[in-house]
Amino acid sequence: MLRQLSAQGLRDAQVLRALGAVDRRRFVEAALARRAYEDTALPIGLGQTISKPSVVARMVALLRGGLTDPATGKLGRVLDIGTGCGYQAVVLSHVADEVYSMERLRGLHEKVRETLRPLRVSNVHLILGDGMEGFPSGAPYAGIIAAASGVAVPPAWVEQLAVGGRIVAPVDVRGDGGQALVVIEKTRQGLTHAVLEPVHFVPLKSGIS
Repeated sequence: MLRQLSAQGLRDAQVLRALGAVDRRRFVEAALARRAYEDTALPIGLGQTISKPSVVARMVALLRGGLTDPATGKLGRVLDIGTGCGYQAVVLSHVADEVYSMERLRGLHEKVRETLRPLRVSNVHLILGDGMEGFPSGAPYAGIIAAASGVAVPPAWVEQLAVGGRIVAPVDVRGDGGQALVVIEKTRQGLTHAVLEPVHFVPLKSGIS
């Protein structure tokens, strides 16, 4: 998988090391374990999926282009919207000091707690909550990353982002269901927006269920 990602152009050594340190098989259903290292999204239950490794790598690398510590190359606190199976949160734990990972589906939240317990990932904090509202208690964040697509980036995310930080999220930029990866950077002068390649994610929803 790492050779394939390198061949696709991923040059961020810290992201490659993080992906290499996380066994993706732990985060997929047992029946799909043999497909864990394919570059494909896989179902994890409740209508949700684990993202393709290449998409996780791309988004984490984009996030690291923002507010990193010059000494360590690490991000500070990161808000991860849409915990899902927990794979992206654990990858982030290798490139950030702290990860606050939010999930709105109680069933997935409880399942990922069991998945992460034996891994003892001390800098990942799992939160059952409405990701559209963010998590003010952990703000400001050096980066915010989302695994679900809305018609716009929620204002709460922008408010909770530190100056110099980045939001990396899929957005329905045309309002017709066609998603693209969007990078928003918060500067002292305001916000910058970049619309990148097409992607496909589950819809961003509010509330807890």
